[in-house]
Amino acid sequence: MANGTRTDHPSPGLPFVNDGRLPLDNPDAIERTGRKQGDGLWGRTDPLQGGGWVAFTTEPKNPDFAWAVHYHPVHGRTVLLIHDDDLGGLHHAWMYEPKGILYRHGGYWWDGERWNRPALVWDGAYERCDKRPVERQVTITAADVLRSPCQTQNASIATIASFTAPEAPVANWQDHLALWAQRRSCGSGSRPLEACVVDLHAPELEADTFVDMAGLTKITAVPADDMPDLRYGGAKELPEPQEGTGQAMRWSLPVARDWAENFHQKNGPRILLSATTSYNTTQPAGLTDSHNRLRSNFLADLTKPSGTRRKPFLKGEDARQAADDLAWTAASSLMYGSDSGLVPHSALHEVLVDAVLGHLAEDAQREHGAKDLTWLPKSTVTMLVWFFRHQPDRTAGILGEICLEARTRFDIGPERVGEMLRRSFLNDSGLGRSTADSLMNMALPPSARRQ
Repeated sequence: MANGTRTDHPSPGLPFVNDGRLPLDNPDAIERTGRKQGDGLWGRTDPLQGGGWVAFTTEPKNPDFAWAVHYHPVHGRTVLLIHDDDLGGLHHAWMYEPKGILYRHGGYWWDGERWNRPALVWDGAYERCDKRPVERQVTITAADVLRSPCQTQNASIATIASFTAPEAPVANWQDHLALWAQRRSCGSGSRPLEACVVDLHAPELEADTFVDMAGLTKITAVPADDMPDLRYGGAKELPEPQEGTGQAMRWSLPVARDWAENFHQKNGPRILLSATTSYNTTQPAGLTDSHNRLRSNFLADLTKPSGTRRKPFLKGEDARQAADDLAWTAASSLMYGSDSGLVPHSALHEVLVDAVLGHLAEDAQREHGAKDLTWLPKSTVTMLVWFFRHQPDRTAGILGEICLEARTRFDIGPERVGEMLRRSFLNDSGLGRSTADSLMNMALPPSARRQ
């Protein structure tokens, strides 16, 4: 909602609020400002990996808002005033997302050296989102912005007690930035304006290249009905927009493509490994195949004399309907019901991962620098295919787990494991080369797809 007056990295468009009461050099004191000081007041501080800290506190004089402070030992501090309800989300971003110091334009983040796109594509081989640098980026500092003439008399510094959330970006923000810079010059030890990062520019952030919901749907290449529905909270599943809100949300092309990539990593195997049932519904191909095989068997059992049974139990459409329903119950018990069904899927998941890792362990022991890993045994591929066709939503998770364990236990890089899995499936999966290749393209972690 606003910048603190002692921030080193002002966020464009936000007003400045006097943060003089905050003990910015003492994170524990920032935490104590709000923690247990009254109903609904809260505070927290945590050290950052690699140095620095973050600290948060509800503002006692205006408890709808909270102060958020990020301190980096090299790049200085960011002081923001945010909605108190947003405190947990920013804490998670600063603590656990990929080392972002500053965030701009709907999640574009600066790591102290360069800007990266919003972290949208999960890489199971490293248990983190894939880091994707912005192309042809230009970092804009406070010194860059202030090269144009400014009128500080048209700017002001707000006080926290009377502050209300702005409805739109500050129109003459450059004047407010000049007043902020003027106040900074009165203090000692302030970072030079050339080191105060304000924004970034990149061709992909030109507004006329952004796409709306229809464009995002087209890039994702799925029917509109399969996309998150904004009428029912679907915005939570979409990337943070670079511009607009609600129905007017718009995204940069690279962000739209990254979101589509992650969407297909999670949902693509279910779409790829699906088939139409005799009831004209779409279900996992493994379930559909089992149903079709069993309905033929059950129809034969219900209609053909066998042994001492001289007459069929049922005839015609009644027999066919009964066979279909019985077959569905049997086939679905192979897939649904979790570990209480006929197949303990969690146990099978672990066994399959261990089988692949056992194969990789043998490769790691004997390869002595060999470039290529040996293919998986056909029996292992067969069982993996059976599992993926019955539990397609677990495909990316299993492949990511295999790449993660191979990297941490055997020091085998994800790209080598990914190539081994791809070759094994292309040759022995029985899915067809096109389907097998598409499955690997969408379900392997990003680091396992790179060559």
